[in-house]
Amino acid sequence: MKKKLLFLCIAILLSISGCGNAINQDAETSADSHQLSKGADVKQLVNDYIQGKGNDTFASITSTQLVVTDSKENQYTYDLPADEFFVSIAPFIEQTHPCATHSLTNCRGEMVEEEFAVTIKDMEGNVVVNDSLTSNSQGFIDLWLPRNKAYTIKISAKGKTAESRFSTFEEDNTCITNMQLLK
Repeated sequence: MKKKLLFLCIAILLSISGCGNAINQDAETSADSHQLSKGADVKQLVNDYIQGKGNDTFASITSTQLVVTDSKENQYTYDLPADEFFVSIAPFIEQTHPCATHSLTNCRGEMVEEEFAVTIKDMEGNVVVNDSLTSNSQGFIDLWLPRNKAYTIKISAKGKTAESRFSTFEEDNTCITNMQLLK
């Protein structure tokens, strides 16, 4: 009995600490159905969830991990690339919501499938992005940027512009919803 209790305590501690890729190792069937235990590329998994390909799942992205919860409440975490940071930006004109950790499956922005002129520079003035980008079906512009840097960003659409600063350090937000486009 003590051995079983000790094993259960160790399993709970490992679950809480996030050891390994999957927090719940006993949910292999569920993980297989979501391609999570197959060693899939985490950037591709993120893209799949953005495109709505994760049926019956909730996916969010922190500064360091993709976190997926399936319909059976099994949770899986996947480390993001060591040198890249995911940030999702929802420019808006009238409506926004507060957000820090981006939900790939539930966050919605105002400007869906809109084209934006986006310029991002690092603090040394190097242009990192200077392109016309289209927001996804949830109203966000999704970017993978170099980690551990501070940036300025300028976004323009419909004759309106927003400018801001953000950074890609470990505790930074992955969801930016405060960029209101103004004349």
